[in-house]
Amino acid sequence: MASESSPLLAYRLLGEEGAALPANGAGSPGGASARKLSTFLGVVVPTVLSMFSIVVFLRIVMISRTLGPEVGGSIGLMFYLANVCGCAVSLLGLVESVLDVFGADATGPSGLHVLPQGYGWNLLYGSLLLGLVGGVCTLGADLYARASFLTFLLVSGSLTSVLISFVAVGPRAIPLTPRPGRNGSSLLPRFGHFTGFNSSTLKDNLGAGYAEDYTTGAMMNFASVFAVLFNGCTGIMAGANMSGELKDPSRAIPLGTIIAVAYTLFVYVLLFFLSSFTCDRTLLQEDYGFFRAISLWPPLVLIGIYATALSASMSSLIGASRILHALARDDLFGVILAPAKIVSRGGNPWGAVLYSWGLVQLVLLAGKLNTIAAVVTVFYLVAYAAVDLSCLSLEWASAPNFRPTFSLFSWHTCLLGVASCLLMMFLISPGAAGGSLLLMGLLAALLTARGGPSSWGYVSQALLFHQVRKYLLRLDVRKDHVKFWRPQLLLLVGNPRGALPLLRLANQLKKGGLYVLGHVTLGDLDSLPSDPVQPQYGAWLSLVDRAQVKAFVDLTLSPSVRQGAQHLLRISGLGGMKPNTLVLGFYDDAPPQDHFLTDPAFSEPVDSTRGGGSPALSTLFPPPRAPGSPRALSPQDYVATVADALKMNKNVVLARASGALPPERLSRGSGGTSQLHHVDVWPLNLLRPRGGPGYVDVCGLFLLQMATILGMVPAWHSARLRIFLCLGPREAPGAAEGRLRVLLSQLRIRAEVQEVVWGEGAEAGEPEAEEEGDFVNSRQGDAEAEALARSANALVRAQQGRGTGGGPGGPEGGDAEGATTALTFLYLPRPPADPARYHRYLALLETLSRDLGPTLLVHGVTPVTCTDL
Repeated sequence: MASESSPLLAYRLLGEEGAALPANGAGSPGGASARKLSTFLGVVVPTVLSMFSIVVFLRIVMISRTLGPEVGGSIGLMFYLANVCGCAVSLLGLVESVLDVFGADATGPSGLHVLPQGYGWNLLYGSLLLGLVGGVCTLGADLYARASFLTFLLVSGSLTSVLISFVAVGPRAIPLTPRPGRNGSSLLPRFGHFTGFNSSTLKDNLGAGYAEDYTTGAMMNFASVFAVLFNGCTGIMAGANMSGELKDPSRAIPLGTIIAVAYTLFVYVLLFFLSSFTCDRTLLQEDYGFFRAISLWPPLVLIGIYATALSASMSSLIGASRILHALARDDLFGVILAPAKIVSRGGNPWGAVLYSWGLVQLVLLAGKLNTIAAVVTVFYLVAYAAVDLSCLSLEWASAPNFRPTFSLFSWHTCLLGVASCLLMMFLISPGAAGGSLLLMGLLAALLTARGGPSSWGYVSQALLFHQVRKYLLRLDVRKDHVKFWRPQLLLLVGNPRGALPLLRLANQLKKGGLYVLGHVTLGDLDSLPSDPVQPQYGAWLSLVDRAQVKAFVDLTLSPSVRQGAQHLLRISGLGGMKPNTLVLGFYDDAPPQDHFLTDPAFSEPVDSTRGGGSPALSTLFPPPRAPGSPRALSPQDYVATVADALKMNKNVVLARASGALPPERLSRGSGGTSQLHHVDVWPLNLLRPRGGPGYVDVCGLFLLQMATILGMVPAWHSARLRIFLCLGPREAPGAAEGRLRVLLSQLRIRAEVQEVVWGEGAEAGEPEAEEEGDFVNSRQGDAEAEALARSANALVRAQQGRGTGGGPGGPEGGDAEGATTALTFLYLPRPPADPARYHRYLALLETLSRDLGPTLLVHGVTPVTCTDL
């Protein structure tokens, strides 16, 4: 956790001992010296006072509680808004209680009729009280803690007097506020009754019996009453909000919160029991401030009401400011919250306090306590539901560092919490619930689009790891079937500056399969002070992001490129997801190109403040090799690497001139253009021509499969697939083409088929050489083999310039005159068994593929197609 520098972690629940926090005031309010609040003053007192909110004295009917905080931009902002609205609720409740006694329109028997009333006056009173609360919070957490302790004493004394009054006061009739009739006239005086302890009173109060709210005229129900009373339990996180000022947050927060919850729960239940045992239903429904009427000394109840409201509002405001300051310092919402980063010399985030003060002032415009109560409850519930969901995700992800100290914690309680929160949200207000969830989703989408801090931990990553590990274990290679074969590529790259087009072409060839970028760093770990490979991963991952390819990165250190390639071929991937195809750039004398200079994705500047941002990749990868300079891989080792891959039963693809691919083919998701293109497939070893159906072998079918897969990519949808069928000199035209069309129909491949005569200089049907590795007839000399390669090259180039029609079995679209070949697939012969002939083999491949444009020489060793249903 020491690497997670997010201040939100310091202010919220985590509060681990020894967590790395900045020592200056900008990092943590007041720095290390500000951490001086004890468990009692820092957690128990603010939590109890927040849970003993204004509803204890003015809305005593039922109770509910929920629990759970979490770190995250959308959750943090939703909880911040809940605290802002909660502060407004406390202030409006305080104004309401003050006007009940001192208001000019007060109709109660003890009204003093001093303060003018009305919407404007009520807003003014709330604003003045907000100024007082904001002033205390601006001066810092230490003054707030002292004020909270004084308030705690006053509230405790007030509640004690109320509890004693239930026993000491005798039965009495309590006058109720007159309610106007339908014609505007006042009704006769009405009374509620305090009966003392009476079993009949308790029995009468057990039913629901909802009535109109006399302050708003709205008909009450379970959801509306729950919405009001729930605000009395939302202070459960008041202590967690102060984690930045606590001496020992990891001990103080859980211990103090549990003590506060147990204490307030006991008092709430006791008050419910005493109220339902001694007060008739009329009194409970028509006088929310009946505690004063039954108290031995009514002014003490008023003191408790005022002290509780002020304390709850201060707790909500200071908690909201801490959350906002953390969000601002994490730069999650950009310049909008920049002023909230400002702190005083003592470390108090007064900028966030002023921000929160302004928002509370806006909420006060609503004017009625019960009007805001439902909105506040929904905000709290959606925040708690997200928190429970996060804890549930951590538990399901089996994250080792998620070790809750609460012994009764389990995923069952988290799931129950999520379901309960969502249920109550929609019962209270379907519109507000849907709107709050939509708001949270939009916030999450905004944060995702902006990119989050890379130093944060993401529970989604833990969940993905857990699920991927589970499914990798279930991906049994013994159950693989050819029907579901897909290419899984390992592309070996020396310098990505010159391999960018190939990197993207391989991304198109993978067809949902595994794609690994491999690189070999030359060296011997025994002679080096540290591993030079590990620091390179960041640059390669940035390359993957900028190139917008779906690839993994695998790097290794080896004395030679060939040995490094062997390492990567053996160990890349995991379980059933391992590369089955090696992709290499072609070994020729073409001068290396620097595609970073011409590719738009690499010429644009990078915003390093956003997640995934990185320095310019031009500084992370060296310039391309100068023409004529020595290479890290010799021609002998290049061919040996191809041979090694085939020995390891890996398919091989050699890509030549991929930088000459049409630009639109390299762009993501680009469709067809006015220029038509062909993809040509030659499923025959042109260096060893044969007649008959010899083209239908494993390697030939592999070429067809790879070309078909490329045609499935949106960027290649407009390209027409052409298959060239080579006939021997004594083979009748049409027979082999018919057999091929039947095969293509069975494989559901749409392509044009063309027959070309080839192999006049070779004996048709000549048997294979005894030596499996031979790539040409062992009786052929070097000159004859070179001539054969030049002839095959001329044949392929001649067919590239010919346009053809659709023909039977071909794709629709009519004449394709003027079309060009965008990519050619050639049969790659096996390297010779004798390493001394590797140079000759490479020279023949160079002659065969010279001037053909973008070309893929492919040799497949595994079956890839199946005609069974």
